Amino acid sequence: MFMTPLSNSEIDAYNARGGAQAESTDPKAAQERFLKLFVAQLNNQDPLNPLDNAQMTTQMAQINQVVGLQQVNETLKSLATQFGMVSSIQGAQLVGREVASEGNGLVVADGKARGAFNLAGAADRVSVEILGRAGEVLGTVDLGGRGAGLQTFEWPLGSVDPARVATLRVTATGGGQSVTATPLALHKVQSVGLVEGALRLRTDGGTLAYDQVLAFL
Repeated sequence: MFMTPLSNSEIDAYNARGGAQAESTDPKAAQERFLKLFVAQLNNQDPLNPLDNAQMTTQMAQINQVVGLQQVNETLKSLATQFGMVSSIQGAQLVGREVASEGNGLVVADGKARGAFNLAGAADRVSVEILGRAGEVLGTVDLGGRGAGLQTFEWPLGSVDPARVATLRVTATGGGQSVTATPLALHKVQSVGLVEGALRLRTDGGTLAYDQVLAFL
């Protein structure tokens, strides 16, 4: 009894089974199983219709490709695990630091409020209003001239109840023209952790994904 050459569909089916079991199968063992099947095919091939070199090369290339992909997958898993560990270590260094994200909020601590904003261009005069929870103006900070980019400021609370402090409003002008000023939310990092492989920062204002942070202060 002779065996016919493996068809492409049979090889694909074999590869699919190997791929589905990749997590619990050693790539070397998968290669050995294929080689045993391949040798059995050679031993039982029809001498009147043997495998040609092209068929043999194609089948060997396919198993090598499958094994190679399994090895790549294992390497990627290992790298992902190592990357997660490095991210956790780096994230731990952020505890206690302030970060800026999209929004409009202030960090209130030690008798003062700290805030941040972004200037689209250089400004001759920048003024920041500290607003309460009802939108009332609690105080004003005159920052003078500032360059383009991220800016920070502090405002002493004085006798103002910290619980009243809410948001900020920025006015900036340069050369007699208005300069776009975008308020940012400032947060103090309290702890960090990995959630489904992604670094998350727990702050006094909620939880932030690492990619939501615009600046570390």
